[in-house]
Amino acid sequence: MPRTSACLAAMLLVACSLHTASAQTTAPAAAPAAAPKTSRVKLTVEHLKEMRANWVKNKPKLAACRKEVKTRGLAGDDRWFYIEDCMDKT
Repeated sequence: MPRTSACLAAMLLVACSLHTASAQTTAPAAAPAAAPKTSRVKLTVEHLKEMRANWVKNKPKLAACRKEVKTRGLAGDDRWFYIEDCMDKT
């Protein structure tokens, strides 16, 4: 019983000290309102559209790289590294 109450008292002490430390942090300075920021969702959607367009553009190259991998008989990580190198070639 004394051990349990000592542990609870220690946990309470630590929790209180963390709470007061977090309350003492200062707020960040206000940023200048020069240009409004776009939302992260729009940036993500735009980025995904760009990635998809790039993938569609490189689809024939990917098919050729997969055929090369199959003829070489590569598997596992070697296969993925070879495809990556193949896709980087011009």
